[in-house]
Amino acid sequence: MPGSGSPEFRTSNSLLQRFRGELRVIPVEGLPEVREGDDVAALIAAAVAVEPGDVIVVAHKVVSKAEGRVVPLDDVEPSPQARELAAGEDPRRLEVILRESARLVRTRPPLVIAETRHGFVCASAGVDASNAAEPNTVVLLPEDPDASAARLRGRLLELTGAGVAVIVSDSFGRAWRQGTTDVAIGCAGLQPLLDLNGEHDAAGYELHATVIAVADELAGAAELVRGKLNRVPAAVIRGFGLGGEGTARELVMPPERDLFR
Repeated sequence: MPGSGSPEFRTSNSLLQRFRGELRVIPVEGLPEVREGDDVAALIAAAVAVEPGDVIVVAHKVVSKAEGRVVPLDDVEPSPQARELAAGEDPRRLEVILRESARLVRTRPPLVIAETRHGFVCASAGVDASNAAEPNTVVLLPEDPDASAARLRGRLLELTGAGVAVIVSDSFGRAWRQGTTDVAIGCAGLQPLLDLNGEHDAAGYELHATVIAVADELAGAAELVRGKLNRVPAAVIRGFGLGGEGTARELVMPPERDLFR
């Protein structure tokens, strides 16, 4: 990740003023159950009128379903390690988690905290049975969430003529904090980090270690109107107005700066 003086993340006081306006968070309702091969961008465009500058936040579940990232557990043969970790739960689900993991970070069977091949450290390597289309199936993270976001962004531009940003989100827990919040696992058309190092606060103090995870904050705001049980997989955030380019991979802490590995 570039340092505090990097032009990729530098900003200006005039740019910061754009954060002082009003934001609207609009749920995208009425989307059908998504199946493999469905055009998610077309479903969104048919359900809501998007405007230039909007940020479209899409739950990864619908993206993963459209991309065929769904595993029937009947097709899974659990390994001895999966059976050991299952602790009375379905060892087939643990086997899928192991296959999606680049590294096991912590285990307390059946709980597994793993690092995915994307570099995300999260519960169950992102493997989840909630909101799956069919019983006895689990949904995986997209193969490349940033590429998924870029494809959705390009398709929405094609369909609507509106230049928008797209965030693909998922729910993550946080160390030392109760509960989950949605974060950005994929991003396109948006600067995911805002580096305020070198800026001055109202008292004249120069900031030295302030980098705001803008994409994560937007993902969390969208989750408030989507909810976990409402079957609303997308939301439009209007009025943010700060675009740029970047990927959600920039939000992953580099190993050399991670004090908790």
